[in-house]
Amino acid sequence: MKRLLRLVPLLLTAVPSIALAADELSSGDTAWIITACALVLFMTIPGLSLFYAGMARAKNALSIMMQCLTITGIATILWVICVYSIAFGDGGSANAFWGGLDNLFLKNLSVDALSGSIPESVFSMFQLTFAIITPSLIIGAFAERIKFSAMLLFVTVWILLVYGPVCHWVWGGGFLGDHGVIDFAGGTVVHINAGIAGLVAAIVIGKRKGYPNTAMPPHSLVLTCVGTGMLWVGWFGFNAGSALAADGAAGMAMFTTQIATATAAITWLVIEWVLHKKPSALGAASGAIAGLVAITPACGNVGPAGAMIMGFISAIGCFLGATKIKHYFGYDDSLDAFGVHGIGGTIGAILAGVFCAPELGGLGFGGENTGIGQQLYAQIIGVVVTYAYSGILSYILLKIIDKVIGLRVSLEEETEGLDIASHGEKGYNL
Repeated sequence: MKRLLRLVPLLLTAVPSIALAADELSSGDTAWIITACALVLFMTIPGLSLFYAGMARAKNALSIMMQCLTITGIATILWVICVYSIAFGDGGSANAFWGGLDNLFLKNLSVDALSGSIPESVFSMFQLTFAIITPSLIIGAFAERIKFSAMLLFVTVWILLVYGPVCHWVWGGGFLGDHGVIDFAGGTVVHINAGIAGLVAAIVIGKRKGYPNTAMPPHSLVLTCVGTGMLWVGWFGFNAGSALAADGAAGMAMFTTQIATATAAITWLVIEWVLHKKPSALGAASGAIAGLVAITPACGNVGPAGAMIMGFISAIGCFLGATKIKHYFGYDDSLDAFGVHGIGGTIGAILAGVFCAPELGGLGFGGENTGIGQQLYAQIIGVVVTYAYSGILSYILLKIIDKVIGLRVSLEEETEGLDIASHGEKGYNL
């Protein structure tokens, strides 16, 4: 009996370990996704802020950074209030379309709640970073001419009515995910969603004063290149973090991301070298972003060779989108939000239906008997639905806002620059 009593303290010390095994929490997975959260947030502030600000004219650089900063705050508040519930809640009989409002203000979130092998708080924070960067991408399309108040109102309603539902459709148990759409890290949810909204906004708001006859070169390609580097590094959290575990899928997603990005950057550079006789820093930076965007939906399911091909194709497609297509149709997508994210996301989403096939070196489509034809059909459905929903809702929202408070600053304010006109400050005091 005395020997049994001596075992009691040892058994008590083992209880936490037993509990930990029962709830399947992985400290390694948790540590990685916490790191990924920081990396994805780093993509928006300061990565995207610097990338876009450098491409704008000096008199508008601060306004770009201000928009990214405030969107971060707005998206966070909305996420807590209801967007997380809309995106990842159990919508009951309507779950195919939205997650419902049962988790308002994250009332069901506890310290012990798990999502897979990580705390739900970490999962929610990781998904929040995607809700932050998606509307931030849109601002590149209407840079240098939108009212700050109009931007705030549009982004607020867009996150509620567009981002939340589309996220649920693909990742939250909605009908696109059930239909078999592959979107490992956001080609549809993030890039196509933001890209088409940006295109619609650019058309509705109209061209910048003097476009396209007045030269509007980037004021600081140094900032743009620094922002590109930050986006490139942060994207490893974006893509590899989407495995939601520190495992082989995360490792493959990181590797294919690097391969596609490097290939696209060099491809764009070579295209410019051949056509314009000089390779540009802006071209290399744009090519890198094109590769990052295109590989996003397939990164965890495609092989190295497929990633290289996707990077190559995306550079060609986005080069045409940012130069030839934009000028042919005459819309003013200021910083090529649609040209890179809309077109790159579309290319990546569709090619995921090809290069994720095991016979082409991919890791498969998910369904045991799914072939390339079936998966291509699913991918095209996902692309078309996202284009239609985001495009139509964005158009309606913009038209309503224009009627209520107006979308554009005055010509005098646009000439002066949004830094002074909207914020009473300058990006540079030289």
